[in-house]
Amino acid sequence: MTPSFRLLAERRFLPLFVTQFLGAFNDNLFRTAMIMLVTFQVLRDPAAEASFSAVAGGLFILPFFLLSALSGQLADGRDKARIVRLVKSAEIAIMLFGAAGLLLANIPLMLAALFAMGVHSTFFGPIKYAILPQHLEPDEVLGGTGLVEAGTYGAILLGTIVGGIVPAHIAAVMVLVVAVIGRIAGQQVPPAPSENPDSSIDFHVVRASIRLVRDTMHIRRLFLAIAAISFFWAQGAILAAQFPPLVKNALSANQSVATLFLSIFSIGVAVGSIIINRLLKGAVSARFAPAAAILMGLFVCDLYWTVAHWPPSDGTLLELRAFVMLPHADRVLIDLFGVAVAGGMFVVPLYAFLTTTVHKSQTARTVAANNIVNAGAMVFSTLLLAGLVHFGVSIAGTLLLVAVMSIGAAWLASRLHRACDLHAAEASTTTPGD
Repeated sequence: MTPSFRLLAERRFLPLFVTQFLGAFNDNLFRTAMIMLVTFQVLRDPAAEASFSAVAGGLFILPFFLLSALSGQLADGRDKARIVRLVKSAEIAIMLFGAAGLLLANIPLMLAALFAMGVHSTFFGPIKYAILPQHLEPDEVLGGTGLVEAGTYGAILLGTIVGGIVPAHIAAVMVLVVAVIGRIAGQQVPPAPSENPDSSIDFHVVRASIRLVRDTMHIRRLFLAIAAISFFWAQGAILAAQFPPLVKNALSANQSVATLFLSIFSIGVAVGSIIINRLLKGAVSARFAPAAAILMGLFVCDLYWTVAHWPPSDGTLLELRAFVMLPHADRVLIDLFGVAVAGGMFVVPLYAFLTTTVHKSQTARTVAANNIVNAGAMVFSTLLLAGLVHFGVSIAGTLLLVAVMSIGAAWLASRLHRACDLHAAEASTTTPGD
């Protein structure tokens, strides 16, 4: 086994990996089952379907914007393993409401559970990255981060597939079972005591959020890394929200094709996570990030062109087998996979950078500050998407927006790479006595 995969055989990594895998799986099982149920069975209006998908994405992300400062303070000031167990216990209660919403096809109840799962993920998110430098050696952090990302998108893939094919009543049972198993796995995470146990916690979320972002973003390297990651997630939010309506209303295909799209995207990000770890050989660097962002934009441009010139339909939704036999279906699938691979190559080193460039006592707060800015970018992008759809912009047109955003991500990544090189050069010329 390579050094990265060897971590999966060790208790200092495996329980956390399994816990986050099951959490990501459950998030996407529930969210996909909900969106498929509403898009293909409850609603009958294309604009309403696109808006619902955007609103659902925004509701899930909103807690990251509101509560990340609190979650980061808790993670840095308390034992991270204990917080994992509390969060996973809460997931069981949340999924009781989510299961009821699926069984009753009750949109408000499902959206409430989705928002609560966003809260759950807000408190777990900083831990899954901040705990790695505490349990792993410095030269293992990039590999561990890559495994976490690959595992997360593998879980997204599996949750997306299952949520897209099983009936709502089966999904309702599954989300409860997975939540219980996740709690059992979380019990096995080794202790991760705080590096700063005497730190106070500011429960005023607005004030704490402003202070946390201000104290983090004034460091140039962190500012550039967080801004670049935020561009990535803003693009991802638009793409993820558009997949079901893109499949149904632009490509005239059914739910099975929407599941295939989400699955290919998840596989691609996982593959990109592994590729970049191989290319960087364990080093934490943004060297390949600008090229990855440009490559992502090129694939999105080609996807736009294909969708914009898709032949009109008679209104019949194509099954998976019929869709993949169409002349340009392979081009769409290749574009999706390319976007995702490039995205994984872009974002994984940046997350590793966030957790290794600050002291261990500040890692969770740094990730939390990143989550606040990411969430703000994603909420803004989903609101922008909903507004564009409301004013008649086509699905293909929204893909162009994603492509243009890749230019900004590449520019930020190139500046980050130069800033990191400059910092490394300055550090190498500085002696301990300086």
